[in-house]
Amino acid sequence: MRRFFLSLSAMVLAAASLASASATLLLEEPYGRLGFFTATGHAAVYLSGVCADSPTVLRHCAPEEAGVVISRYDGIDGYDWLAIPLVPYLYAVERSEDVPLFADARMVAFLRDQYRRNHLEQFAPDAANGKAPGGIWYQLVGASYDRTIYGFQIETTPAQDDALILKLNSSPNRSHFHLLSNNCADFAKAIIDFYYPKSVHRSFIADVGITTPKQLAKTLTKFDAHHPEIQLSRLVIAQVPGTMPRSSAAHGVVESFFKSKKYIVPSAVVSPIFAGCVFAVYVGTGSGRFDAGHNALVFNPDGNPEEPLSPADRTAYRRQLKSLMAETGSAASSSVASAKNVDKEWEKRQSKARTAFDDQGAPILQMQLEGRLIQVGAAAGNIMNPDAPPPLVREILEARLQSELRHPTPHISRDTVVRDWNLLEEAQRQMAEGTSTLTALSLANTAAFAAGP
Repeated sequence: MRRFFLSLSAMVLAAASLASASATLLLEEPYGRLGFFTATGHAAVYLSGVCADSPTVLRHCAPEEAGVVISRYDGIDGYDWLAIPLVPYLYAVERSEDVPLFADARMVAFLRDQYRRNHLEQFAPDAANGKAPGGIWYQLVGASYDRTIYGFQIETTPAQDDALILKLNSSPNRSHFHLLSNNCADFAKAIIDFYYPKSVHRSFIADVGITTPKQLAKTLTKFDAHHPEIQLSRLVIAQVPGTMPRSSAAHGVVESFFKSKKYIVPSAVVSPIFAGCVFAVYVGTGSGRFDAGHNALVFNPDGNPEEPLSPADRTAYRRQLKSLMAETGSAASSSVASAKNVDKEWEKRQSKARTAFDDQGAPILQMQLEGRLIQVGAAAGNIMNPDAPPPLVREILEARLQSELRHPTPHISRDTVVRDWNLLEEAQRQMAEGTSTLTALSLANTAAFAAGP
């Protein structure tokens, strides 16, 4: 009987191992000022069962390891692809509890540079002045500060992972990047096709033969309709709240051309026939109808994906936040026109702060307040630092919630909003207790003064 239970346990563990292996196509939105080619965004692949001894040497993951994101890059020390652990790739920190609640450009640059110094010096060494080098190395870490990312996950097996590890470790890893014929999406296509041949392909009509991230996502969802064994699931990884510019929707090549006024308007003037053909391709291929976030769960770095916040809950939380800020005299309570002032005011305060790490390696903000240096935790794991003034804790949490709830898109989970709201209520409670303590001390001092010596 004991042997039977041991065998059964081994079978269960083996089945769990098989079920946990996956490959996720990452469709990453574009950001910044881009042309119609680069407005297609970026593509990468997250492998849950594959880890790395270094960014160029792959291996199987040990228990509790979260896998790597692997992608093709152009101009990073001559390598064709590099593999980065999932949490650093998304947030430039090594633990999920250290992800900043509200990020600005200075904090993002600091976190990226610290991770580079600790792990990526070989690929992006210091500049001559000892500071961070130029180039695109920053794309290796902290992707979620720049853009929203959509994931299309398919089931894989350890045997498939073994074969991929052998293939990539034994192949020359030298760059042959070409924007039109050998770009990041071409690399992602090769990885997904390795697991499921002919599951994704380029479009010679919608993208004039160029492989794009959106086309890969579209064809993978179509492949799933006829091959349910891949067990496709969708998720969305939200852009971190803060003052970094928000990313925009990823398009195909023709779609990008059609939706860009600086290209399509002059084309329509010069050649109405050409512009009409572009419109016909856009409509005929259905490029604008594909919704990357359709039925997507929200990524949770600490566990299973979560349900997105419903529109009704979003409206309710926005009303509660507005009411709470009106009661506490926050910046956004003075008028409807100043509704954006909460995160703008925090942006001003944060821009004057210095980012550092606490004793546990979590990011903090060092600020001058009334002539003294104070430290405010910048992540969910250390925001309730007892040494931080509760009003500042309240400000950063209000700014985060304001940013989270502003856009009616299902990019945040209900559990995340509940967590942030509970933290805000705790900060409010600490403020109230502090006010009560000061009032009690004041009354005691007044009574002692009235009694005399």
